[in-house]
Amino acid sequence: MDVIAWGLIPYLVFIVFVGGMIWRYRFDQFGWTSRSSQMYESKMLKIGSPLFHYAILAVFFGHVVGLMIPKLWTDAVGISQHNYHLGALWVGGIAGVALLVGLAILIYRRRSNKAVFRATTWNDKIMFLVLGFVIVVGLLATFTGDTTPTGEEHNYRETVSIWFRSLFLFQPDVEAMAASTWQFKLHVLAGMLMIVMVPFTRLIHAFTVPLHFLFRPYIVYRSRGGRRGQSRTTKGRGWEPVRTASEISTKPPKSAR
Repeated sequence: MDVIAWGLIPYLVFIVFVGGMIWRYRFDQFGWTSRSSQMYESKMLKIGSPLFHYAILAVFFGHVVGLMIPKLWTDAVGISQHNYHLGALWVGGIAGVALLVGLAILIYRRRSNKAVFRATTWNDKIMFLVLGFVIVVGLLATFTGDTTPTGEEHNYRETVSIWFRSLFLFQPDVEAMAASTWQFKLHVLAGMLMIVMVPFTRLIHAFTVPLHFLFRPYIVYRSRGGRRGQSRTTKGRGWEPVRTASEISTKPPKSAR
């Protein structure tokens, strides 16, 4: 079971994720959207949406640091395991709680507002359920996953992180992941389920962040003078006169008269 769970399923998840993204891009670009419901309700959305999205960014970068940076590197720069653990506990815990609160606000908004609830599909309901489960299990792993059932200390950077990096080398360290606590194992399995769902739910909109807006040239607006809505050459109208084909053929241009 360990070989299947930690040596086979991650690659199947990756194949489904990439294949789903390609399929969605080729055949459902119109549905590649978050299906915003702001037009139905905006007060709670203004609170829940920024809280959720900023918190998920913090959680994402926290996972990148915890999974991708080896323990030897932090030891080399003088960060002890105790200090690292405290930082991960407080920063990760606060970000996780904020993420859960933001999601709870968004779910309550959808359930309490009839118009928003009617715009919620079964796909959305399952997505919210899985996302909430991933967050709760992640908090459980953060606060209780540092101790094994036998009472021994557990450091996920020596189990989960090593296994995760080994996947990129196509040499999955199954034993490292198997040595982790059940909280982290459950969190990883739930996370892989969420990754599989991304191409087929509204979560796909995370890959359509308009980053090109940061690099596009400025749009320059120039005043045409005169009163608003009037042309310089034509008073009382906001457009230039357009001659018909017969007028063009019979009348010479003004410059030639």
